[in-house]
Amino acid sequence: MCGIAGIISQNREVLTYQQLKKMTDAIEHRGPDGEGQWINDSNGVGLGHRRLSIIDLSDAGSQPMHYLDRYSIVFNGEIYNYIEIREFLKTKGYTFVSDSDTEVLMANFDYKGERCLEDFDGMFAFALWDKKEQVLFCARDRFGEKPFFYHQSNNSFYFGSEMKALWSVGVPKETNNRMLFNYWHFGYINNSNDLSETFYKDIFLLEPSHYIIVDPNGKIIKKQKYWDIDYKNQLDTVDFNDVKDTFFRLFETSISRRLRSDVAVGTSLSGGLDSSSTVCMINHMKVNNVEQKTFSARFPNFIKDESVYIDKVLNSVNAKGISCFPTIESMVSNVQEIIHHQEEPFGTLSIAAQYEVMKLARDNNVIVLLDGQGADEYLCGYHGLIDSFFIELKKKDKKEYKRQLEIYKQVHASNQINSISRRLRMSFLKEKLSDAQIDKLLGIKSGIDNFTKKDAKKDLYSQYKNEQFERKYSAASLNEMLYHATFKGGLQELLRYADRNSMAHSLEVRLPFLSHELVEFVFTLPSTCKVNNGFSKYILREAMNDVVPKDIVWRKDKIGYEPPNKNEVNGVPLKNYLINAFKI
Repeated sequence: MCGIAGIISQNREVLTYQQLKKMTDAIEHRGPDGEGQWINDSNGVGLGHRRLSIIDLSDAGSQPMHYLDRYSIVFNGEIYNYIEIREFLKTKGYTFVSDSDTEVLMANFDYKGERCLEDFDGMFAFALWDKKEQVLFCARDRFGEKPFFYHQSNNSFYFGSEMKALWSVGVPKETNNRMLFNYWHFGYINNSNDLSETFYKDIFLLEPSHYIIVDPNGKIIKKQKYWDIDYKNQLDTVDFNDVKDTFFRLFETSISRRLRSDVAVGTSLSGGLDSSSTVCMINHMKVNNVEQKTFSARFPNFIKDESVYIDKVLNSVNAKGISCFPTIESMVSNVQEIIHHQEEPFGTLSIAAQYEVMKLARDNNVIVLLDGQGADEYLCGYHGLIDSFFIELKKKDKKEYKRQLEIYKQVHASNQINSISRRLRMSFLKEKLSDAQIDKLLGIKSGIDNFTKKDAKKDLYSQYKNEQFERKYSAASLNEMLYHATFKGGLQELLRYADRNSMAHSLEVRLPFLSHELVEFVFTLPSTCKVNNGFSKYILREAMNDVVPKDIVWRKDKIGYEPPNKNEVNGVPLKNYLINAFKI
């Protein structure tokens, strides 16, 4: 895990070692263990790197790294299955001087070209200069766990793990008012139709599952999506015991790979099903028979405090639980630092609780943290996503629809946190009404009227009123809605929050639920493997039934890192506060 940066330019004033160092200094927090800058012989390509040592702590793992007198790379992330790939490449005649996954990446690129990306189980963003072909190959992982920002101007191409690396060498920091309008009024953190768009003009984010190829003049000559999921390729029936066993095996493999490290590894424990499954699976696997360290946020006397469930997990495994106790005061005190690291607005102060958990882990000498993020989106963990299950089922089998809905209502009759009745009525309405009718029903028009009354925002509304980002009110199937949540919606926000919060403390976060093999498998399963008998994430619950305490496996409520007063700072609505703080 590291920070990367670079410039392609034929302008000798633009590309210098001093400029590259400015860029890497700006992201020092992403890699406090070392730095490097490199410019090629023809002085047109420069790469910069900050190192957080995780695998192969020796100097052999330093970057920029070179291979076969042809390739030079800066790499941020981890290739979890690098050992298996390295062993295969050895049979093809490749040799290695380090134990790093970075060198394996370059060798596999030499062997397979851009198709090497298909082999990687990992999170990554990298830029690789090919001296023979005279191109820079840049790629980002399938889900977008690791960031890659870029800017083009005056025949120059700039890239970095964070936008502050670009700003450090004079790339303009100019507000993208279209994003501002959609954030201010609708609360959108990203444009789900174009994930490359950021809150700043002419600064772009390479989309997940994409690569670009840049020529020596700083021009992008190719942009390609290299991986996707066909959510329509879904089985009608399966042997549930077989698919449950397959799910268990894939999840176990994912955890095993994500425990590979030459530094201390810990786990995040919120008390929910996903993080509890990770902690309990590690215990079940008896990895090195070493006591785990878990890190949690607790909110005493708050209705959504998870302490009782955290303790149930800790009492059932060999683990040392370490907790922090975020308060409104502590979270507010960190807001300015969080703003600095996030670089763009966020949607809730829950991010501040996560920030404290990340700091807690690093303060306890843990450098790698496994986290349960990602499962809710493709396993249907959010109650709002379950509505699509019932809509789909009603179309296919009304008798089964009535049976499942009645069971769901019975199971959740006492659930005061997540209720279905109003949600489901709204979901059916959304299927039948136009966007304009929905806007009126939700009171959006009156909200826009109030928006235009604010003098400072009149011009913004006038210019962008017809550029609201498309909303996904409904989908033809549950799988379609889960696909949207995973690849277009909330997960993209959460991954950005986690990357910046963790790297603010020079901490690497790994997500076992985001093994592409596991996600691909789940998307092939019938909807009843995801929602059944009143419960979401059904296959995960069944797979974990003998591993995780049953009080957690069969929990009915759904809570995230949710602190009190999550939507305001010192009495000021969070959105207003952030717009002023970001000066956008």
